[in-house]
Amino acid sequence: MRFSRAGYCLQALPVILACSLLLSCENDLKKVQEISAREASKPVDRTIDVEITYSDSAKVKATTTAPLLLKHTGAKPYYEMPNGVKIIFYENGKPVNTITAKRGIRRETEGVTELHKNVVATNDKGDVFKSEELIWNETEKKIRSNQPVQIIMSNGDIINGTSFESNESFYPYKIKQSTGIFNVKENPALQ
Repeated sequence: MRFSRAGYCLQALPVILACSLLLSCENDLKKVQEISAREASKPVDRTIDVEITYSDSAKVKATTTAPLLLKHTGAKPYYEMPNGVKIIFYENGKPVNTITAKRGIRRETEGVTELHKNVVATNDKGDVFKSEELIWNETEKKIRSNQPVQIIMSNGDIINGTSFESNESFYPYKIKQSTGIFNVKENPALQ
């Protein structure tokens, strides 16, 4: 039997084409997976001007308002409030403190709300808390921050610290590595 070189080339051509198609499919498959991952991380629901009420035993404990709420799905679903958020805590039907932030994330399955960027909280005593982060654990009813915090007390005293922990009413609180500026009144009887 005699084979010509042209015969070998014609027989090899389909094999070469099949290999090149498989190799190009592998690259396309990676691109498809990347696109799919990006699409999966996009929010499914978008709600404008939202108000969420948290209650326990038919008593309002807190309300959250945000101009935009994005619901993300996936293995660990979460809600994002990228355009600002305001939380008001209530005790016995009366507001006791307020927190505002430029960005918020609520992880419903964990019962945690994270507030980031220019976080300002005010308690019913008039003390103002400032930080770049506050984390509200709804289950433990605790608020904490691992970022520097400043508290401007209603009497003008200022406390700075490296971290913060408190209950939902922001009193009492613990601050690590605290420093401060305290107003001291002179006692005329001691002079």
